Amino acid sequence: MFVINRFVNWLTVCDNRMFLIVNKQWRCRLFDFSLPKITHLGGAPFCLTLLFLLMILFSNSLRYSAFVALLSIVASQVTVQLIKKFSCRKRPYIILPDVYTCSNPLKDYSFPSGHTTAAFSIAIVFAYYYPWLLPTLLPLAILVGLSRMYLGLHYPTDCIIGALIGSISSLVAILIFSH
Repeated sequence: MFVINRFVNWLTVCDNRMFLIVNKQWRCRLFDFSLPKITHLGGAPFCLTLLFLLMILFSNSLRYSAFVALLSIVASQVTVQLIKKFSCRKRPYIILPDVYTCSNPLKDYSFPSGHTTAAFSIAIVFAYYYPWLLPTLLPLAILVGLSRMYLGLHYPTDCIIGALIGSISSLVAILIFSH
């Protein structure tokens, strides 16, 4: 038990330290302008609208990829919501002093990041079916995770675990629905 407590304490210290670096030390006009916009790429309104439009407006191949991504997002978000209910981790702007945050910050639990999960769910599926998109989609998904820290809403481990959940759900959806 002692080893587990030491690990959790060490992880908390590292998490707080990395969060504060992104949230406070990375402050600049470029991030102040771009990251509050980029963060919405992982939000439900954008993700669901994008996938439904792709399924409605485009060819069978793109429609199929969007369908697999939608299944990945649904599975990953169910997982995220279950973990949030059990982890009950408060958001960093609530716990840490003098955190920069967005107006009207979310009040639900922090762990894991649903925005990061959704961004990776889409990025991994489309990078699998269209590998030439990987150099664009992966950095965007990573930026969504960084934006969540920059805006004071998530710790690094929230985003890392969100990225893992999104990636794993994508790979499972691809395996199940590959033809």
